Amino acid sequence: MATTKNPKVKKKQQDDLQIISLYMNDVLEMHEEPKNAFVFCKKHGIEESDFYSFFGSLDALKQDIWVKFFENAVAAIEKEPDFTTYTDKNKLLTLYFTLFEILTLNRSYVLFSFQDNKEGLRNLKSLKKFRNHFKDYIANQIKTKPSEVFQKVAKITDTVYAEGAWIQFLFLLKFWIDDTSKGFEKTDVLIEKSVNTAVDLLDTQPLESLFDLGKFLWKEKMQ
Repeated sequence: MATTKNPKVKKKQQDDLQIISLYMNDVLEMHEEPKNAFVFCKKHGIEESDFYSFFGSLDALKQDIWVKFFENAVAAIEKEPDFTTYTDKNKLLTLYFTLFEILTLNRSYVLFSFQDNKEGLRNLKSLKKFRNHFKDYIANQIKTKPSEVFQKVAKITDTVYAEGAWIQFLFLLKFWIDDTSKGFEKTDVLIEKSVNTAVDLLDTQPLESLFDLGKFLWKEKMQ
């Protein structure tokens, strides 16, 4: 038996960025996630087939949001004409600062993801694809010059260095989530101190950097 479509409901083609924008707006306005893809698509007049052409599930969509954050950061820093000539340390600093600028633009969504859902950073499923992109970029684009300080410790492989940078990022992310300073200036300070410490641990003055970082963290903890 043939069926007729409701002429009042006009389905519209969407691209992945539009769908992501609709999803992020929904969770912030409703303060909850859509129950499922069907409910989400019906609300916005999206064909489910269009949704699934971009995302296999709502969980996959949430992962892609973080991938977009990272891709936007990379696109921004690689527009800098001198980026390829930066030291590994300055490349890493630039990546962190740019990434946290983008996260700040989307802070309400990030806070919802890690605080309002009661899971906090214990639930890192949404960062799975982001983590892979992050580590690949660190290994292939940041740690690239064998003449720099990183060659001083031969056992520091690209994989180990990338994993260390990922742990460092999670540490910075947790601090930024809790940061209430103006313009998140304390996070900026911590980014610089933590990167300096990580690099100096492979260089000649680790104790001075550790002491400097320790003083900063102790001061923040006691306030």
